[in-house]
Amino acid sequence: MDPTIRQDIRYAGPRNFVGDPIDGYREPVCILTRPAADALRRAQAALLRQGHALKVYDCYRPQRAVDHFVRWAEDPDDQRHKAEFYPRVDKSRLFEDGYIARRSGHSRGSTVDVTLVRLPDLPASPPRPGREPGACGAPRAERYPDGPVDMGTGFDCFDTLSHTDDPRVGEAQRENRRRLRTALAAEGFVNLPEEWWHFTYRPEPFPDSHFDFPVARRSVAGHRP
Repeated sequence: MDPTIRQDIRYAGPRNFVGDPIDGYREPVCILTRPAADALRRAQAALLRQGHALKVYDCYRPQRAVDHFVRWAEDPDDQRHKAEFYPRVDKSRLFEDGYIARRSGHSRGSTVDVTLVRLPDLPASPPRPGREPGACGAPRAERYPDGPVDMGTGFDCFDTLSHTDDPRVGEAQRENRRRLRTALAAEGFVNLPEEWWHFTYRPEPFPDSHFDFPVARRSVAGHRP
């Protein structure tokens, strides 16, 4: 797609709200439909000229991964990462409040979870030993240090602070969200208002499909890179 786009595919490892690698993520790679991939490349080119770059957290998501999320959400005893990812939401409300669903637009292949990094970007400092990351809506210095610009919350923060236009977010954070949304909107991506990081390319090539092949390079072997 574009080697200058940073990748931090969270569901291929344990650094996510479940706390385990998610079913179907065999490799930490971003897979998208051709139109969405081309549009993301164009957005990256524009942002590079502004001294920024895109960093993707998730792209195509197989249905088996969505099913994994559903099983986790239906297990009230698994609260390992509540303090970081959903400190103000009772787990029993994750379906009702729209944070977890049994189907995902990601499974259609044209949705991406993405943020911005400012160039030149340096490796993020690891969390201090013995110190757990703070709540996803806490000030940036207290959250997990993954290197992007400050968007006001971490990725996958189950909180209304993640709403793109939430007025409680500071001016600098609002500007960062605006820059991301403007760059992607110029290439046909539509933001989900409840998640500043979530964008879908329109029109979707497969609007009625929910695919379930694994996230791995061999899944798209033979397709033109």
